[in-house]
Amino acid sequence: MRKYFISGIALVLVLAAGWTAFSDQDSQYLERLDNWAFESPRRPGAVFSHDDHIFDLDDDCSICHHVYEDGELVPDESSEDYYCSDCHSLKPAPDNGMPLEAAYHKLCRDCHFDRGQGPVLCGECHIKE
Repeated sequence: MRKYFISGIALVLVLAAGWTAFSDQDSQYLERLDNWAFESPRRPGAVFSHDDHIFDLDDDCSICHHVYEDGELVPDESSEDYYCSDCHSLKPAPDNGMPLEAAYHKLCRDCHFDRGQGPVLCGECHIKE
């Protein structure tokens, strides 16, 4: 009987260690949007999986990393080497389109609503550290 008890404990420990290893593996691929451009951020930057988004968007990086000229989307151009705040200011301005916070929210939430998946509430994206 003691032999089965010890074997059972060993099995539970092995399963727990494996579960912990795999659950930590998922969280290491999460990224946090950098919110340094905001003077006094009300919430931490949104957390998301970059790898999942690349897969879900068929490797079309320009959906998020877009380029506009004169209010028109430039096809096949990407802003991957720039910060969002390079084009979007904190406050509305006639020459830079949508303010930064609105741009983040519109891009992310609209896509999540359109696809019927992904978080849409504040606390689902802006997770405290």
